[in-house]
Amino acid sequence: MRTLPHLNTTLTILFLAAFSFNASSGEKLKVCADPLNPPYSSKNGDGFENKIAELFAKELDQDIEYTWLPQRLGFIRNTLNAPLNDTDVESNVYKCDVIMGVPAGYDLTLTTAPYYQSTYVLLIAKGRGWDAISDPAQLANLPLQKQESLKIAMFDRGPGTTWMQKNGLLDVGIPYQSMSGDGDNNVAMQIEKDLKAKKIDMVILWGPMAGYIISQSPKNSYAMIPMKSTPEMKFEFAMAMGVRNGDKARKELLNKLIARKKTEIDNIMSGYNIPLLALPKQAAGEDKD
Repeated sequence: MRTLPHLNTTLTILFLAAFSFNASSGEKLKVCADPLNPPYSSKNGDGFENKIAELFAKELDQDIEYTWLPQRLGFIRNTLNAPLNDTDVESNVYKCDVIMGVPAGYDLTLTTAPYYQSTYVLLIAKGRGWDAISDPAQLANLPLQKQESLKIAMFDRGPGTTWMQKNGLLDVGIPYQSMSGDGDNNVAMQIEKDLKAKKIDMVILWGPMAGYIISQSPKNSYAMIPMKSTPEMKFEFAMAMGVRNGDKARKELLNKLIARKKTEIDNIMSGYNIPLLALPKQAAGEDKD
């Protein structure tokens, strides 16, 4: 059955009308973001979250307005939940309205439907004596002398550190902070530099960050081995967008954009070497009043 052209046009207009919440021409898409956080966001606009924000702004016929702040402790409080004018906290106008990347179901925000899922990986620099490793479990079964020669980054928190502890590798880990406070490098940038300098040979790292590191070196410089989730230890996570708790109308607006622009979102993310997994059928965060 062929759809009548005029009916198709009418349905499109009605569909776009559903996006009407704060989406009229001339208004702004106000995004909370880190100014130096590749591959997610940067003031240069070259992160994948920047590109997706641009896609949404174009669809809504809006300009993007960023509130820039390093994504560390207090980020939500000082961006998404911060009134634009401290002397007028009852105005319901905030510094920004959307965080482009938070875990689905994140406690500090209301979250949209997820738009991608990735996993932690074991990232190994090739040509340093570890090319035979094809499964992270092999590291735990190495002879003690070989284990002691490992130069593997270990963060102060995260499933990678839990895995290392479970497999008796904490003593050979080289410690890193998850939030370094370094104004010149985010975690992915620092790990990339230290891998090149041979301070470390491998790291268990979140997929998008590992993808950034791979993008900074010639092809086939690294092996990327996905970590395998178990009932006791989770490595795969769905990622969504975050809005203020109670801001259900904006959440629904973003959900419609995520569904409508799925192909374009997937195309953007495919250019960042991110290990992407199929989204679970039900991974959206629950509404929080």
